[in-house]
Formats: sequence, C-alpha cells, structure tokens
Amino acid sequence: MYNKLFLGVAAALLNSGYTHAQQSEQANLEKVERIEVTGSRIKGVDLEGTQPITIISSEDISRSGATSVIELLQDLPQLKGGAGTFTTSESGSTSTSTPAGQAAASLRGMGPSATLTLINGRRIAPSSFAAGTQNFVDVNAIPLAAIERVEILATGASAIYGADAVAGVINYILKKDFTGAELDVSFSDSFEDSDESKKQLNLIWGSEIEGGNVTVFADYFDKNQFNASDRDYTANPSLINSYSYLPKLENTPNIYYYSSQDGNEIGAPGCKTELVSTEYGEEICAYYGNRDDMLSAPFESLSAGFMVNKAFNDLIWNTEFFYSTTKSTAYSTPAAINQLDDAEGPWVKEDALLIFDDAQGDNALLDALYIDPFDTYLGQEQWGFRFDARFNDPRTIEVESKNFRLVSSLEGQLGEWDWQSGVLISESRSEQHAIKGVYNRYQFHAALAGELCSDGSIGSLGDNGVTCNSGQLLDFYNPFLVDDANNDAILTLTQAMPTREGKSRVYGIDLTFSGELFTLGDIDVQSSFGFEARKEELSDIPSANAVAKAENEYLVDVFGYGSSIAEAERTQYGAFAELYVPLTEQVEMQLAGRYDHFDDFGSTFNPKVSISYRPTDTILLRAGWATSFRAPSLTQAGVKLRTTTSSFDCGANQAIADLYCEGDGTLVSVNSLELGNENLNAEESDSLSIGFAWSPSRQTTLMIDYWQFDYKEVIDTNMTAVLDRAISDASLRHCGIVPQNQMGISYGEDVCSVTDNAGLKIDESGANLSEILGAYISEFDPRSQSLQLYRDHVIQLENTGTQDIRGLDIKFDHRFELGFADLKLALDATHYLEYNRNKPGSDQIESLVGTFRYPENVGRLSVTLDTDSYYISLSANYTDSYLDDIEGLKGREIDELDELGLLDAQQQHTVDSWTVMDLNAGLELSENLFIRASIKNLFDKAPPAVFGSKRGFDSINHDAFGTTYQIGLSAKF
Repeated sequence: MYNKLFLGVAAALLNSGYTHAQQSEQANLEKVERIEVTGSRIKGVDLEGTQPITIISSEDISRSGATSVIELLQDLPQLKGGAGTFTTSESGSTSTSTPAGQAAASLRGMGPSATLTLINGRRIAPSSFAAGTQNFVDVNAIPLAAIERVEILATGASAIYGADAVAGVINYILKKDFTGAELDVSFSDSFEDSDESKKQLNLIWGSEIEGGNVTVFADYFDKNQFNASDRDYTANPSLINSYSYLPKLENTPNIYYYSSQDGNEIGAPGCKTELVSTEYGEEICAYYGNRDDMLSAPFESLSAGFMVNKAFNDLIWNTEFFYSTTKSTAYSTPAAINQLDDAEGPWVKEDALLIFDDAQGDNALLDALYIDPFDTYLGQEQWGFRFDARFNDPRTIEVESKNFRLVSSLEGQLGEWDWQSGVLISESRSEQHAIKGVYNRYQFHAALAGELCSDGSIGSLGDNGVTCNSGQLLDFYNPFLVDDANNDAILTLTQAMPTREGKSRVYGIDLTFSGELFTLGDIDVQSSFGFEARKEELSDIPSANAVAKAENEYLVDVFGYGSSIAEAERTQYGAFAELYVPLTEQVEMQLAGRYDHFDDFGSTFNPKVSISYRPTDTILLRAGWATSFRAPSLTQAGVKLRTTTSSFDCGANQAIADLYCEGDGTLVSVNSLELGNENLNAEESDSLSIGFAWSPSRQTTLMIDYWQFDYKEVIDTNMTAVLDRAISDASLRHCGIVPQNQMGISYGEDVCSVTDNAGLKIDESGANLSEILGAYISEFDPRSQSLQLYRDHVIQLENTGTQDIRGLDIKFDHRFELGFADLKLALDATHYLEYNRNKPGSDQIESLVGTFRYPENVGRLSVTLDTDSYYISLSANYTDSYLDDIEGLKGREIDELDELGLLDAQQQHTVDSWTVMDLNAGLELSENLFIRASIKNLFDKAPPAVFGSKRGFDSINHDAFGTTYQIGLSAKF
C-alpha cells in the first residue's frame, strides 16, 4: 500500500526534473537554545521530540521564492487535500465566495476554522468576511518580511491553546534582535504573453538599544490578475455540454421554451457564436463561464511594523506591532436575468422583436411564439413573451482590508519561576464595493416595460398612464437590441453598487508561570500554569439593497448578489496547566489540560498526553493523544440572515433523487436563506499520533508518524437532510415563500395546485409526495420530471455529522558531505489512509480518499547542492490521481464523456496524477549581496483535466499558470 507513495514521488523526480525549497526538519533535534516551542508553554526543556513539528526556517523562506505566506504554505503535504486551504484563485464577488484577495491555511483538509493561527504564540483577529460561515485568519495579512520562522503542529492542541486548534496550530514567529538593514526585491511572471507578474519589495532594519533591540520592517507586494482566457487549456470549455441556457445580452437572449409554440427554446437571433444542440433537440445560443473566469485575483498589499524589546533591571518589555492594508478585485460570472419574483424567464414586450422584421414587415420569430399578457412592475398589463439571458459584465467587486495587531508584554522571574504577562488587541476591517455587473431588479423590470425615467427613478402609474416626477419617461429597454447607444444608456441607469462593511476584533490578556514544580528523586518536574481572557467582536453588515427582507418576500433589490448579516460578540476565559515529566533518561512525558468557558455556549475541558521514548541515541519513539474543540464561529453564532445557495446531493439519498432529480444522483444548487442557531454544539475532536524518528548518523533522519482525528459535531447546513425530513414533516413544506420565523422548503405554484390520491396538497400533513409528483407530471408535463421547487428555502446551521481522518506523514533527510559542498536529499509526504464522513442527509458513511479533491498521496522530493556561496535545488511536487466528480455532472455532460471514451466500465473518470518540477538557485555575489532565481513547473505541465470542476481543472490541488520564473536580490547594509 505504501509503495505507491514512494514509487510515485521517486518516479516523479526521475521522469521530470524540478526543485523546491527545503524545510529544516532537523531543527527539532539540533537546537541548542531552548525556547518556547509550538505545542508547549514550558521554556527551557525539549518537548519537541514528543510531537511531530514542521519548522520552516528563515533560510527556507528565503530560498522558497514565496512572495506571500500562502505561497510558502500551499505545497506542504499537511495542507493539501480537500478544499480547506484556499487562495485568491477561489475569490468571487458573492457572499458565498471566498472573500476577494484573502487566503487561509487548513491542516488535513478539515477547513480553515479548524486550524488555529498564532503569531508569536498569541492569536490574531479573523477576517470579518467569512468563507461561507467559516471564520478564518487571512494569512495574506501577515507580512512575510517580518517572519523569522513558521512552526506547524498538525495535531490537536486545545489543551494548550484553547478553541480552534482541532487540526493543529500554525505559529508564525516574528524576527527580533535583528541588527543592520536588509533590502529584498523580487519579480516573477510566467513565460506567456499575458502579464501575471508579481512584484515585491521589503525592508527590515534593526539596531541594539540600551538593554534591548528595535526592529522595523516594511513590505510591499503587487500581483496582477490571471484569467482563464490566458491559457489554451482553460480558455475553452472542456465539454460542449457544460453550457448555460443564458447567453449574454450582447449575443441577444434565447427565447424561453414556455413562449415557444413547439415547446422548445429558440436560439438567440443575434448569437455571435455557433448554436449548440441541447438534449431536447433545440439549437440555442450557449454561455460558458470560462470566458469570464478569473483564475487568480489581482492583489496589492502594504504592511509595516516594529518589534521592540528592552530590559529594565529584572524585567523585559516586549512590544510587537504591525499594520497591513490589502486591496483586491474579484469577479463572478454575469448575473442571470430573472423575473421580478426571481423566477426564470423574464417577460418583455412583443415589440422587442420588431427589429427583426424582413423587408415585407414579416417576423418569423413572432409567428413562432405565444404572445401572452403579463403584469409590469407598476401593474400595467402588456403583451409579450419570455426570454433567457444574463447581463454582459461579470459581477465585479473591490475589497480593501485593513489589519493591525498590537501585543505588549512583560516577563521576568519570581524566585525560581519565569513569568510572562501580555495584552493583545487585533483588528481586521474590510470594505466591499460592487463596481460593475450588479443591477437593480425593480429598475431593470421597469426599464423592460418602459416605466423608467431618465434620472433612474421609476415612474408613477395614474389615469394618464406612466409619468415621471422628475426627468423624462424613457422608451422601453430592448434586450434584443445590440450596440445601440440609447438602449445601452437605459441599461446603465439600472446598475447598482451595493456595499458591505465588516469588522472583527480580538482583545486578550494572559499570564503564564513556568518553572520547576518539584523534584522526585532524580526527576525534575517542569511545569507551566496560566490564565487567558479574551473578548471577540464581529460585525458583517451589507448595504440595504443587498439584504433579503421578509416584508419583501426575501427578494434582494439586486440580481444575483446576496449577502450575509452577522453580528456577535463573545467573552471567553481559560486556565491551563502543563507538566513535563522526565520519567527516566529515556522516557519523557507531557501532560496538559485546559478549561475554557464561553459566555454564549458553555464550558469545556481538554486534556493532552504525549510521551517519547529513546531506547538508543539514534531512535526516538513518540505518541500523543488529545481532545480539541472549536466553538461555533462568531459568524455561525451571529448570522441573522444569509442569502446564499445550498446544494443537495441526490446521490446520498435515493428518496430525494426520486423526488427532485429524476432518480439521478446529481448535485443540485438552489437559492436559500441561512439562519444561525443558538443551540449549536461545539465541534469536538479526539486526535492520536504515533511515530518514530531514526537518525543512524547526524547526516540521516527518517520520521514516520501515524495520525488520526475523530471529528464530531461538524457545523454546516444540510439541505439534503432538510429535504429528507420534509418527506414526512409537513411543517417543513411550504407553498410559495416560507413564512417569516419558519423554516423549510418552498414549492412552486403548479406543484402546490395538485393533490395526492387522498386529496391532500403538498403542504398538508400526511401528503404522499410521490403521488403528488405523479399528479404534477400528469397535469403539467414539465420539462423536468421532478417536484417543482420555488426559491429561498430557509434552512438553519446545525451539527451535521462526523469526519474520521487517518494518515501517515513520512519525512526523510540525508546529507552527503562532498567536501566542497553538501548534497541534501529530502522527502516530505503524506499518505491518507482514511477520510470518512457521513453523507449529508444520510447515515451512510462515504470514503473520500481517492475521490474528487482528496488525493491519496501528496509529497515532495528534493535534491539540494549547498555550498558557502551558492545553492541549487531541484524538487518534485507530486499529487496523486483521484476519481473525478462525475456524479455531480448533468446527464448530457456524462453522455458526452461516454461518447468521447473518457469513462471506464464503472462510468468513472480518473484524474491523472500531477508532478511538477521546480528549480531554485542562489548565489552570493559578495558578503552583502545575494541573488536568487527560481523556475516553477520547469517542464510546463498543464493541469490534468477535471470535468467535475467548472474550470476544467482542480484549482485547489493544481494550478494553470504553467512555467513561471522569479528573480530576486537581497542586499545587506
């Protein structure tokens, strides 16, 4: 089983040829100075051996070529797999998207909120804009120039640090005691004609002061956007049948099939691309999202700060401060144009098609349509037809975030005990502005009906028709009229620019004592005791035109642009104790426990036990067990109403598939409203790690660690489960909009008009939904033979289930001493043994290892030649193959894959493994001048095709940049 990992990574190196910067794993065993290490509060003793810690040193950071924290971390095996770790490649403009320009690190694929982020052992305020409902620390706000090293403990650590350390801790240690000045500049880009360049400039200066040191830093980073259209393999859709029925207005709309006399969609008369044949035999003007997809958001950041430490007799005063500001822009596909009540197929007057009359005044399009009456926004009756379209411009937002963090502490000695006490204030503020592609639904529908005034106001309907209080009444907006200045000006008047403001703040105070507790024979028992108190505040408030209001049937004023409203605060205090017990010369033990109390959800106690055994000088055996927890995030606790999309998985529940998916196992997304839940339980985890390290010589180290997490009470929404409960619970079934203060599923008008065999309607207790589906099909013969859902289903966050995760970390280092240089060989890999979770809405357990976005094996192999004056390194990053998400595709897409011969006998597609090679080099030009260069993806390997992703590749585990280069220069003064 394990041979696959070693052979895969080794073959990657032999068959390709690229390198990556190497982390120092030996730092655990070679340190002379004993400091506080992540995972322990005790200073001066070596507890690193009892737990597997990954350390990225300042040298590793410099050699990596990383220009941001997320670039530094994203290739680590411990942070790969699943969809937890994200970058600006996932940014979007809607409230369900990753906030623009922000990034998060997630250990073991368990989600960013399950990874605790620390700076110098203390917390940092999370982003006020959550990813979904998960609050996370935006690592893009942490200045890379200020980081001395990064320590990663990928196991549960709540016994030491409290909440959120479920999957582990990433601790960023800042530089201090720096003397001199250093300037670092770098430039990177791809070798393509498009410009995806990154530019960075950072400066650090430090000087000794009487009894201490002051260190000042500044960092500037600028990154251009990267579009799908910039690469051949992402510019076009991977499948012809991955289309949308909604073309852009610039192509003119398709005509909705309900208005067509033959019951088929009619292709846009002005379509500029070749018409596409649908599964219904129609010829339509199709839309593909690739044309508007931005693979990486533009990003700019500026940060500065200082670290000061000074001795006052027996006291040492430490203060650290940094401020950063980041700016980014994000895009989502152009919004769909819906009816006033958000149903598909908006109406337009029949006059819209008169521009297509032939010379004799005939119009074949009109002759093929049903022309029916409809009511306008102002209540006029007009005659027309329905169409399908989306706006031209992608929904575009700009986000600016400002972050600061101030920590001031004192430390000293009280008798034989060391003590330290500090205060913390950390804040993250974000402002979001829509700048393009967002339109007001009421103004737009007024424009369609000729009810909009020249000042953008909607007219009034009186006895004399529609009049304007100010301005002139405009002609109706014609969605079929292209490149007409007057018509385009009417559309511009309907544009809206909603905003969103968020603030997250953390206040903290702590006190820690560390020292020898007692001596038992020859054993000195070291200990640490402490207390922490913390207050957290969060608000996330959108402008009024982006809020769903119950009094307005939850319609948001603008199309395709929801938002969340969240306000919450929390006070927490905790007390902890930790013991270091050297039982014998060979056996060391760490015992820790922590009690935490939250004013909003209660108390919890979490213990930890870890032990190490050194039977010989060359072998270390270690094991650890701990419990951890994550309190509901402030967004989850304080969300009042969040407009979003929810997915239900018909592959997880056959009853749901039969009622809502025509029996197929597809994944369906619907508009929904998400509510917080004050009765949420904390997420909990039991973690276990067992491993060994073997160092037969100082040149060689092998470490293998088994780890597991039993993760319970995971918080999420569960649309599949709500649909399942609604089969027997009539209180969850509603005709039309879900009433205020109730929850459940919203059903359409037609399905609500039929009954089952007993005469019961769908919202009545005891109704048989299968019989209602049969009656609905018989009465209306709908295109989709499924129960008709309406919109804005109301669901609540809940503790949805469990995750059981197990794996192996394998690290190998060997140094060949060649005399003139050292040749280093290093392997860092993770093998997932198990990643199981219950399917949403089902008690069935599904295994994720080897499925979509969960590769079984990930790893890096590197070879580095290192001398006093230069280094050169070649490394291979390996991502295993895994099954594509074929079940989530539409039937027409699966048929196309089958016709192309891309499915196996089990109707599955396997995503190819992916190995990219990196080459890094550096040269000391003089004592104070150093130049470095790197090439990533040396052989320009395209990402493997992933049909289950709308982008055609997996932007979490792969990237589409191709070969990129970087040149950097460091100068010391």
